[in-house]
Amino acid sequence: MTESFNYKKCAFSGHRVLSCYDFDAALLDRVVLNLIKNGVEIFYCGMAQGFDLTAAESVIEHKREYDIKLIACLPCPEQSKTFTAANRERYEKLLKQCDETLVLSDEYYKGCMHARDRYLAESCDLLVCFLRKKSGGTFYTVNYAKKLNKKIIEL
Repeated sequence: MTESFNYKKCAFSGHRVLSCYDFDAALLDRVVLNLIKNGVEIFYCGMAQGFDLTAAESVIEHKREYDIKLIACLPCPEQSKTFTAANRERYEKLLKQCDETLVLSDEYYKGCMHARDRYLAESCDLLVCFLRKKSGGTFYTVNYAKKLNKKIIEL
C-alpha cells in the first residue's frame, strides 16, 4: 500500500516537438497514474502542442476511473492559431473534456506564454516536466518552479 503525500495539484511543462528527443509517453502515463494514486487531484495543463497535449490525454484517460480534475490554462484565446491542423483538432477535443478552462489574457501579447508558464508554476504543488534543452518555455518554467521551491519530476 502506498502512502499519500501532501501534493494535491500538479502542472505539466515540456517541449512542443517531441520526435527529436527520447520521449516516452508510457512513462508519462505511469507517472500521472502514480501521482493520482498518491493523492494528486488537480492537474494544470498549458495545452501547448507536444508534451502538454500528451499529458492532457493521459489525465483525461484516468478521469474515467478516478475523481480528478484537468484545468486548461491558456495564455490567450488564439493559442492554437499556429498549431498544425491535426494538433488543432486534438486541442479542441481535449479542451471539451477539461473540467475548467482558464484564459489568462484576452489577447496575445509578447510575454503571454511566460505569464501562462508562471501561472502554472505558481498554481501547482509539483511540476512534471520533459526538459532536454537549456532554452525556451519549459526551461523558463522549470527554473521558475525551482525558485518557488516546487517539487519537480523530470521525465
